[in-house]
Amino acid sequence: MIGIDIVVISRIERMIERFGTRAKDKFMTPNEQAWAVKSSSIAGIWAAKEAFSKAMGVGISKDFSFMDIEILKTSRGAPTIHILNPNLHFDADVSITHDGGFAIAVVVIRRVDD
Repeated sequence: MIGIDIVVISRIERMIERFGTRAKDKFMTPNEQAWAVKSSSIAGIWAAKEAFSKAMGVGISKDFSFMDIEILKTSRGAPTIHILNPNLHFDADVSITHDGGFAIAVVVIRRVDD
């Protein structure tokens, strides 16, 4: 299953300017907040979580919240998805890019057989 999302980085910047840390706390785990300091990276996290929810076919909803996954980085700096919700039985890959004031993420998920 595939999901994609695009975010205007300035939208995320305005949200953080207005609400500060409370805004980040709504959609970012402490681990994400520790590494993502640039607004482009924060927007990339938002896009990746939205793309994951779209790949699941549910969107951000009662079936999937922003805190069900976290976006981390490998030792080489590549984004990776860590699934926090034990009820989600998926493997997932993510690609994030940002350019021209936009952050874009693509997620591919595969159901893991129980």
